[in-house]
Amino acid sequence: QVQLVESGGGLVQPGGSLRLSCAFSGSIFSVNAMGWYRQAPGKQRELVASIISGSSTNYADSVKGRFTISRDNAKNTMYLQMNSLKPEDTAVYYCYVGTVTYGGIGNGNWGQGTQVTVSS
Repeated sequence: QVQLVESGGGLVQPGGSLRLSCAFSGSIFSVNAMGWYRQAPGKQRELVASIISGSSTNYADSVKGRFTISRDNAKNTMYLQMNSLKPEDTAVYYCYVGTVTYGGIGNGNWGQGTQVTVSS
């Protein structure tokens, strides 16, 4: 079983910055994908940023140049640095970690979600 704990959300003014963290632990042989998703009220969950195969990063067009996804392998933690925040970035942000157990079973694991509100 894998546990994900998110932190770092909150209220910020437009133009401000926040850094989200996602610490993961449990029976993990390897990590094959990591990402951040968000869901605004009345909208579908969307992919914001991802790390595939350990190093290849991808971003939604709406956040390119403003958000940066990264990971610290020693700490089993993933981050999302969000700069130049806009009101339209307001959403609940979820981290996702795809893992493989020592028994070779693949799983998709979600964090509990953290609220990000961008407002003056």
